[in-house]
Amino acid sequence: MSPDFPAEASPPSPCISLCKMDQDTGLCQGCLRTIDEIIQWGRADDDFKRAVWADIKRREELIQFD
Repeated sequence: MSPDFPAEASPPSPCISLCKMDQDTGLCQGCLRTIDEIIQWGRADDDFKRAVWADIKRREELIQFD
């Protein structure tokens, strides 16, 4: 899911327009972000966005997809 983006570029939003929160995990089923991460994204700095992408990568490894 995570794109390769240059270190100097602002990380793109991970949103894929599949917005549905999973009650068990608390994560969006489309982008694997928490609701707090989604809310903060628009005003967040690049460090926050990179940290969220790192969390998404870890979550991808832990979640079993159908």
